[in-house]
Amino acid sequence: MPSEHTDNTNAETAGEAVESDVLALKILVAGGFGAGKTTLVGAVSEIRPLRTEESLSEAGLSVDDTDGVDQKTTTTVAMDFGRITIRSGLSLYLFGTPGQDRFWFLWDELSQGALGAVVLADTRRLEDCFPAVDYFEHRRIPFVVAVNCFAGARTYGEREVFRALDLDPGTPVVLCDARDRDSGKEVLIRMVEYAGRMHTARLLDSVS
Repeated sequence: MPSEHTDNTNAETAGEAVESDVLALKILVAGGFGAGKTTLVGAVSEIRPLRTEESLSEAGLSVDDTDGVDQKTTTTVAMDFGRITIRSGLSLYLFGTPGQDRFWFLWDELSQGALGAVVLADTRRLEDCFPAVDYFEHRRIPFVVAVNCFAGARTYGEREVFRALDLDPGTPVVLCDARDRDSGKEVLIRMVEYAGRMHTARLLDSVS
């Protein structure tokens, strides 16, 4: 008859095996100031999200363009962090990047080891996501553009946004509501699928 110690050891070993079967992928959530990055991470995360938000100060208002997002009172100064299980054995770790250019020095650190990224776009301030698009294109990090459909904002189609941002051929553009968990989850699934195709194609190119 197995001892209690043996049972515990077997249980621990089984637990480690289960953990080793879980694939964890790192995804960045980027975009302009006030585009909804913190909201998206918070909406989809199955754990209490880590946030590094600070209240907008008078000094910050002098350098942060709040036109179109006048009701925004806080800003991310380091990163947001959350986790979501897409399916059994696949979890995504989400890292929300700060939107203002004075915090871009953090992006290189956050992007290390990332499978890909979601670039949130606000059609009221579409030009704000150009830096994120350029960043990921130049570093060949796969990304999708998720248009956050704000109430009262003019609605644009995916093709219109694609042309306006002058995206590389094949880059997905999806419409979403960053407040809605199901909508955010669909964006992340689209991101993982697209990044998987891109990485596979590059691997095949490298061995051909």
